[in-house]
Amino acid sequence: MASQLPSSNRLSASVWVLGLVSMLMDISSEMIHSLLPLFMVGTLGASSLAVGILEGLAEATALGVKVFSGTLSDYLGKRKFIAALGYGMGAFSKPLFAIAGSMGMVTTARLLDRVGKGIRGAPRDALLADLTPEAMRGAAFGLRQSLDTVGACAGPLLASGLMLLWANDFRSVFWVAVIPGMLATLLMVVGVREPAAAPGHKRINPLRRDQLRKLDRSYWWLVGLGVLFMLARFSEAFLVLRAQERGMAVAQVPLVMAAMSFVYALAAYPFGKLSDRISHRVLLAAGLLVLVAADAVLALAQGWKAVIAGVFLWGLHMGMTQGLLSAMVANAAPSQLRGTAFGLFNLASGGALLVSSALAGWLWDRYGAALTFGAGAVFALLTLVVLALTAGTTTRYAEAESPGEAGDSEDR
Repeated sequence: MASQLPSSNRLSASVWVLGLVSMLMDISSEMIHSLLPLFMVGTLGASSLAVGILEGLAEATALGVKVFSGTLSDYLGKRKFIAALGYGMGAFSKPLFAIAGSMGMVTTARLLDRVGKGIRGAPRDALLADLTPEAMRGAAFGLRQSLDTVGACAGPLLASGLMLLWANDFRSVFWVAVIPGMLATLLMVVGVREPAAAPGHKRINPLRRDQLRKLDRSYWWLVGLGVLFMLARFSEAFLVLRAQERGMAVAQVPLVMAAMSFVYALAAYPFGKLSDRISHRVLLAAGLLVLVAADAVLALAQGWKAVIAGVFLWGLHMGMTQGLLSAMVANAAPSQLRGTAFGLFNLASGGALLVSSALAGWLWDRYGAALTFGAGAVFALLTLVVLALTAGTTTRYAEAESPGEAGDSEDR
């Protein structure tokens, strides 16, 4: 899709800027999301089931919207404008949390925020793939995920400090979260250089049957794997609720997300680089085993310190697998269908996340936290079995592209 330019062994400036944009937006989002379950339950009187349904619906909305934004970016041959629009929508949703007086307003704000995330997600990921040679995509996605997760770590820390300073004033913290969101949108607009569209780019509907046939069996195998992953890993809101249930003070609960994000940020880039050098299946299997261990620790935890140990393992699993899955999707699709490929992958994953988060909330309310995390471990083991039984599946485009063909990038 993008014009071919000289390759380099270094990631481009725009890849770094995309990471910084993600970091700022995650600071904004996690300042709110780390407190939102407690705000909904403690201030607005919502149930754990309501939290699970809203979280699942919100994330499913984001992932579903990615289909349309990714397809549009493929059709236009342009991705930056659509991604910037999504960042702007996310930024402008933040004040609604601060003024919310009911679950209806919180639901509106959460869904608007996630629609923005959905609009930007697939075009941004496809843009990142366009900017990076195939041999470096693990590192590029790992870097973006790492910077994104630095923001996810800094946001809860800032939220926790402000909650202590302002005597648990949720709304004031939510207002502060508006600032980094606005900065992220501005940086996206002025700091990212999009590669030029390939000469003779034709606007063809990527959802036409003849186009979708270009997504081969290896891609659809990844889609199925993504569904199983989301069934195994429900919303992180339940990590927050588990910590409070095991005795952590309200003002300190945001530290749970900070702890997870700290490990996630440290792990994402090194494991992203590692994924460029070793079998993707081996790394995925290792990540699933870590998730099983995390679920076991969280299910058996008797105090909040044990919960933190499980949260560390959860973050390690995220760092090992999230950037890897993105790189695998990028490598499994032709360049002119990358936006669509990311969108369809995330639509399927989003539906699974809605189911898993609702199921987790129902299990929590009816049977308690131990069975909730136990069910997550069972799904993770099931995913590991499927991974082992489908060992013959290959990724066609990753193997077919030469470094020059994959290097649709700007000047480095």
